[in-house]
Amino acid sequence: MPELPEVEVVRRGLQRWVSGRTIAEAEVLHPRAVRRHPAGAGDFAARLKGHSVGIARRRGKYLWLPLADTDTSILGHLGMSGQLLVQPEDAADEKHLRIRIRFDDRLGTELRFVDQRTFGGLSLHDNTPEGLPDAIAHIARDPLDPAFDDAAFHAALRLRRTTVKRALLDQSLISGVGNIYADEALWRARLHYERPTATLTRPRSAELLGHVRDVMNAALAVGGTSFDSLYVNVNGESGYFDRSLDAYGREDEPCRRCGTPMRRRPWMNRSSYFCPRCQRAPRPIRTSS
Repeated sequence: MPELPEVEVVRRGLQRWVSGRTIAEAEVLHPRAVRRHPAGAGDFAARLKGHSVGIARRRGKYLWLPLADTDTSILGHLGMSGQLLVQPEDAADEKHLRIRIRFDDRLGTELRFVDQRTFGGLSLHDNTPEGLPDAIAHIARDPLDPAFDDAAFHAALRLRRTTVKRALLDQSLISGVGNIYADEALWRARLHYERPTATLTRPRSAELLGHVRDVMNAALAVGGTSFDSLYVNVNGESGYFDRSLDAYGREDEPCRRCGTPMRRRPWMNRSSYFCPRCQRAPRPIRTSS
């Protein structure tokens, strides 16, 4: 599933090619693509018509397009395979085209939502006073947000009875981090994914946050991570960070730091990749009988 860097790459593309344009019409080709819009496909399309698109925004893995002359926004979630593509109006329809948005100008391009597995979608929501769609008001700021509170993050880690990777994937604590970048940041920080958060000192959590930011910025610089053709930017291009991964997907390959074969373990219906030497497993907590 796309994480912060991939969604940010898409947001930047939308800002360049879609923001500022006026919607002429929207066409919903598959009702599941607007299932998070309770009023249905017809209402979704009708409420977009004639409105201009504001500055493209993102929080964590969610992105949205404010309708500049209203208090509502188009909220997008890419799911497992969703793509927001800016295509020439005369380009052939994609096999899994779900929504088409045409604009009232002569640029000759339209916005298409394509989704093979139909886990993603678009929906229209009222904005909170902060300017977020109300459906994601509970999502925490992400580590690249200038307003992210490092001290509050550390305090929350110390209070929670959980493990460090679970905390990184908790979108109410820190948003935008998924399985891939959690494994990468933990490898860089030399932390095992099952390390209890209560054992992290303030310098240790600050170091971890620094690695989270570094790995995300590195991924952004090369367009994100693409393991298949499902994640692309608005021009249909793949990212290349998969070539730079130090942990994720490298089972049995030598650790780039110490040479020990990397390991993979099942974890919450996913996998965790780590170096058994650089990222020592925490010792079991002894309980008295």
